Amino acid sequence: MTHATLPTFRHGVHPPERKASTAALSVERMPFVERYIVPLSQHIGKAAVPLVKPGETVVRGQMLAKPDGFISTAVHAPVSGKILNLDLQPHPSGQLMQAFTIQADSFSAQTVDTQVPPDVDSLSIQETIQWVQNSGLVGLGGAAFPTHVKFSVPQGKRIQAVILNGCECEPYLTCDHRVMLEQPGNVVRGLRLMMRKLGAQKGYIGIESNKADAIDLLKNILSDQPDVEVVALNVKYPQGAEKMLLDAIFQKEVPSGKLPLDLEMVVNNVGTAAALAQYFDDGVPLIERVVTVTGPAVPEPKNLMVPLGTPLFEVLKHCAVDLERIRQVILGGPMMGFAQKNLQAPIIKGTSGILVFEQPLAEPIGELPCIRCSRCLDACPMFLNPSRLAAMVRREWTDELQQYHLMDCFECASCSYVCPSNIPLVHLMRLGKLMIRQAKAKEQVK
Repeated sequence: MTHATLPTFRHGVHPPERKASTAALSVERMPFVERYIVPLSQHIGKAAVPLVKPGETVVRGQMLAKPDGFISTAVHAPVSGKILNLDLQPHPSGQLMQAFTIQADSFSAQTVDTQVPPDVDSLSIQETIQWVQNSGLVGLGGAAFPTHVKFSVPQGKRIQAVILNGCECEPYLTCDHRVMLEQPGNVVRGLRLMMRKLGAQKGYIGIESNKADAIDLLKNILSDQPDVEVVALNVKYPQGAEKMLLDAIFQKEVPSGKLPLDLEMVVNNVGTAAALAQYFDDGVPLIERVVTVTGPAVPEPKNLMVPLGTPLFEVLKHCAVDLERIRQVILGGPMMGFAQKNLQAPIIKGTSGILVFEQPLAEPIGELPCIRCSRCLDACPMFLNPSRLAAMVRREWTDELQQYHLMDCFECASCSYVCPSNIPLVHLMRLGKLMIRQAKAKEQVK
């Protein structure tokens, strides 16, 4: 099958890949640093509830904060040391958030305090959910949705297929690629664990064709396992979005306002699957993750295994970045990532990459009038009309925004990428969604 005929979704864009500087670099371990900032909120849902106080000594892997409800997950100590503070600290979101400051014990061997889970096959689905929630595991593709929630299938629903997302369609990022190459056994075992617990008959691993080595390796491992299929996909952004992934593999559309669950499917990231397998092997909770550090201002690009809570400036120093010369730092990819204003902010569970530039990736340019070129319509993978939606946002037409399905937008930024008038379309989409949420909250108060 040629590149042009590989499965994909309709619409989307083709930004330059820029993965060459790190795609062949094996994952290295980030050295421990002096202090760590560990936020209580590193996931979608409610922040975790503190279990320890300033002045206490903790050990690596110890639970620092417990889940607060079902859509929440635990937070653990990335290092052994002393809790200095629990106060407001810089967060990658740009806000100040409650976080522990930990002084690392320089004399500690930094071994992990673990509670090894029982054999996973002996656990009921509810027991599995409890163990996974206490592991702190979230989706490692960037969204940071608590993993245990995907094991909770509502009564009357069933799961027929589990799909792993190995697309990594964002430019620059290669952490998922390296996980597939260096931990293929964990990826497959994590997938099979999900299949068994969810009662799924089929498994799929979707990988873009620019990762041919990962495709070949996983196909070889799975050659005698017909219930799991590795699917090579066309290289296009945002192929890694779960709705686009299902469209490409199955030619099925997730209905507006619905989830893959409504198609009897569950989607997880390959890194999440690998971490899940490791957790049930040795009981080590989510206290570190693979991060790609790259960009024009990085003299020594790397794929790093970084303890959560490591301040950004420490990671950049380790990669020989001259902090005096850089102009922009983006966490995540250039399409959906967020520029940082404070390098004291830490690596958190959803941090897949750090991109560093001596000049801003996109220089500020004055916004021009919309010329009705329709490029944003052709780019939008959800078949929305970004130009019209942007006009509605500016007029604060909240009801109309809902009628035109603004909430289906997942902020991939394809519209902004192609707009010749430099209209901040994706930012207007975010503002519009906030307006809708605020309007609904007011209605509930009445």
